[in-house]
Amino acid sequence: MAQQSLNVLILCTGNSARSILGEGLINALAAKSGKRVRGFSAGSQPKGQVHPVALQVLKENGITVDDARSKSWDVFAGAAAPQMDVVITVCASAAGETCPIWPGAPVTVHWGLPDPAAATGSAEDIHAAFQTAYDSLHERISRLLEIVGQDMEPAQLQARLQGIHQTAG
Repeated sequence: MAQQSLNVLILCTGNSARSILGEGLINALAAKSGKRVRGFSAGSQPKGQVHPVALQVLKENGITVDDARSKSWDVFAGAAAPQMDVVITVCASAAGETCPIWPGAPVTVHWGLPDPAAATGSAEDIHAAFQTAYDSLHERISRLLEIVGQDMEPAQLQARLQGIHQTAG
């Protein structure tokens, strides 16, 4: 799948934490690397607001959060939506749900990560859970960007993306 650009949709149920971190990371790392990759995020049951600690962690890591918002995956299922090339679920519930039929039949993969929004304890504990999710996504997305532009069939791309998750720390 040789591509000049790639649209990547990160899905989670609430679209308030992991998927928001993923969207911000994709766009920031792609811009930094010069790769033509655009990140998006959505949820099957969006909370309607982004978790404040997700925004804090993005800001602390130098990522702009001006456009971060919780939204439904329906936004990306319509004919007027940008066509997705890759859809990545980051929570088990979103991975198990019946997703809309995405225009263009994108490659789909599951990168399950613990939900930092479910973290309990002190403010420091909750912040650490968000930073851990950020670090995990940073590693995976960095590796995703390394393979952008390589000539692969969709099945090969899917296998590589799943391999990234399986071998990530």
